[in-house]
Amino acid sequence: MPGAAAGPAASGEGLLAGRTAVVYGGGGSIGAAVGLEFARQGARVFLAGRTEGPLEEAAAAITAAGGRAEATVLDALDEQAVEDHLARVVAETGRVDVSFNLTTRGDVQGVPLLAMTPDDLLRAVDHGLRSNFLTARAAARRMSEQGSGVILHLNSGSAQGAMPGMGSTGPADAAVETFMRYLAAETGAAGVRVCGMWTAGVAETLTKEKLATVAGAAAPDPEAVLAGIASMSAMHRTPRLADVTGTAVFLASDLASGLTGTVVNVTAGLVLR
Repeated sequence: MPGAAAGPAASGEGLLAGRTAVVYGGGGSIGAAVGLEFARQGARVFLAGRTEGPLEEAAAAITAAGGRAEATVLDALDEQAVEDHLARVVAETGRVDVSFNLTTRGDVQGVPLLAMTPDDLLRAVDHGLRSNFLTARAAARRMSEQGSGVILHLNSGSAQGAMPGMGSTGPADAAVETFMRYLAAETGAAGVRVCGMWTAGVAETLTKEKLATVAGAAAPDPEAVLAGIASMSAMHRTPRLADVTGTAVFLASDLASGLTGTVVNVTAGLVLR
């Protein structure tokens, strides 16, 4: 990446200079982009996820851009693995300043609730709530001791509406948002901020393969999905990856020091709240 090494990461400057950030799901398209932007803003980044190849690629991209990153294969549903990993991070860096959960949940979309199995309905609720609970709890305990820190999560904002075929995603979004709000209430006095982001249909990340994981063999073409989302949004476009990464940096930085227990809407107006 020509010229990238001359940025804040290389100079020790930036909105997140000197901070330690853990990104769960760091090998995914959004996770890798967030990790890269965190590093560009001066953070030391620890990427965690279940698939080694994409994690290593994401870490290599950060290093090539002049940042610092490490990749660890980790299942965020494994309580002991989460605790052990964060303990190693803190032992190495002395602290954890940002924890961002971007792991997948196993959502099922495009299937009516009347045709859905209990497992298909509850998988996203259980996996989403469990992984966010385990990663956020581990971070919040350490952040409370050090007197500061930011815990972030991301979902589609589906809990704010009701659209056919999204009956697995909406409840899962609602569960995580509610948990995070209660966590913010309990940890705010210790200096810990807890915030979320809504986004959907990020153009650079949507592929046929990703759609197939939630909608099966009948998954629509990505371009058709993006066009549909754009047609329904107030801004007549879909969110861009830079919208998401820029908002993540803002929330993780001191610029957002007065924000907690809230969700920032990065849907380009697909959700209006």
